[in-house]
Amino acid sequence: MTAVPAGSNETYRRLMAAAGRREPFDSHVFACVLAVGLQQERQSLWDFLGLTPAVLRVLLASYFPSSGLVIPSLARSQDEEAIEEEDFRLLLLSYRARNVPEEEWLAAIVARRAQADNHLWEDLGLASRDDLNGLIRRHFPALFAKNDKNMRWKKFFYRMMCESEGLRLCKSPNCQQCPDLALCFEPDSVLIGNRSVRGPVISPVATAEPRFPVGDIRRL
Repeated sequence: MTAVPAGSNETYRRLMAAAGRREPFDSHVFACVLAVGLQQERQSLWDFLGLTPAVLRVLLASYFPSSGLVIPSLARSQDEEAIEEEDFRLLLLSYRARNVPEEEWLAAIVARRAQADNHLWEDLGLASRDDLNGLIRRHFPALFAKNDKNMRWKKFFYRMMCESEGLRLCKSPNCQQCPDLALCFEPDSVLIGNRSVRGPVISPVATAEPRFPVGDIRRL
């Protein structure tokens, strides 16, 4: 069963109420990222998500056809991509499972939100890291399988991109000897468990609501 955010976030709830006949977990993920994008004021919704206005219209028509959200016909993207954003997106797409549009949308959204400062699941507006695990497992399963030591996803993605270019992200010869081990891996990682001195433990909040205030679903 899909874990939905706790509480009564109005924007999320109204999006889910407007959802079409799509896979429930995908609807949940897209509702989360749209809701957090609608609540911030620094960027347009499409720039926040890393999608073109045209693609965003297709996503809304596919997943939330009765939401009332309208993307202006003259809308244009304003933000430039970060240097590594395309590489990030291409990495995800190289592991796509089913060659469906959702994988292209999610690769773009994850690549854009990975440029923010918090944990990736937080900047996606998801309820917990479990949601992010589910997203990657469902749409990029071979990539999910590669992270068999439970490294934090943003660290893992950058590590893979660096290794593909023949670069080393870390100065330590291996993770077990690295003083930053607890910053890169989740507390339940086998690498953390095998260390005699454990780093700070950050407990995932499985039932936390998305990190945004209630707002008007119609605001772009």
